[in-house]
Amino acid sequence: MVINIITKIYKKKRFWAGVLLAQFLLFYGFSKSKGMISFFESFFEIQKEAHQILFSWIPFSVGDLIYIISGGFLLYYFITLFRKERRNTALVRILMTVNIFYLIYQIFWGMLYFQTPIIKKLSRQEEPNLDKAKKLAIIYLEKCKTTRQAVREDGNGVFIITNLSSIQKEILYQQTQLPSYISDKRAPQILDIKPSLFKNVMSFTGILGYYNPFTAEAQYNSELPHSFIPFTTAHESSHQLGFAREQEANFVGYLLGIHSSNMELRYSTEFFTLKSLLRFIVEEDPQFVRNILNQYSPAMKRDRAYEKSFVLQHQGWLDEFFGFTNNLFLKSNQQEGSVTYSYFIDLLLNYES
Repeated sequence: MVINIITKIYKKKRFWAGVLLAQFLLFYGFSKSKGMISFFESFFEIQKEAHQILFSWIPFSVGDLIYIISGGFLLYYFITLFRKERRNTALVRILMTVNIFYLIYQIFWGMLYFQTPIIKKLSRQEEPNLDKAKKLAIIYLEKCKTTRQAVREDGNGVFIITNLSSIQKEILYQQTQLPSYISDKRAPQILDIKPSLFKNVMSFTGILGYYNPFTAEAQYNSELPHSFIPFTTAHESSHQLGFAREQEANFVGYLLGIHSSNMELRYSTEFFTLKSLLRFIVEEDPQFVRNILNQYSPAMKRDRAYEKSFVLQHQGWLDEFFGFTNNLFLKSNQQEGSVTYSYFIDLLLNYES
């Protein structure tokens, strides 16, 4: 009798492991089919609006709560792996849970990484040009100087947000203004952007925000310097629209913010764009970058100093660990790693040409 039970459990382990392998192969095959990718894009349009209607009215992140509960169960199962008499049952349950989450993730989100890249929708598709990047950096330096004068600051002279709700509503409106040749995605105009329940941990991981594919909620770290928050919110809202690739979400977030009449959103976007250009340029011409940094207005220098102080205060092994795992995740989903962000620069320079 005991032997029969052990045999059944062993077979279950093999069964669930086989199901997981079958899912890998199935979705890999789907990723090579334009018809299936189009199907998942269409399904996402229905799913995102349904989920946002379902969860947007709840003041906290339901997706975060799901992660906490699921993480608790998985931790319990992992602990029971060390108990010989319950090891096999725990392993079966872990495999079942992984299978379920992987299936839902791929159906709701994973296949969107294989959509037609935005770069192919632009009229120009040239390689990044250092001279163009320098000219654009000078333009955005002047934009930042001007816009910074139109926003508020705290007692230490650092930029602060006065009305986050207004910024979020502006982002929703700007979603409806995206060029049709870049985005044909529906903008439901449902406000479902929430502060993360994991803000304390996020501050030590370098994660500014994230999209939850299981609930279609967008989360941001409310502890961030305010100069980060508006653009981070625009970036995560771009994921909500259906742009899965990180650097494409950056580009769509850029489009949402750069034409905005909300000065706080525009400044955060312009500042992000300038910093991205300087990161691209610095490897080839560090002296040019130093000259631009010296030309920052006093207010911009205070914002930059506060951002650097925040990052330095929250550096540690968690930051390195999450940087490593994020790099692996990006590469596994047909994206560049976390070290290089040249695809955003590709999009920016081709768009601005």
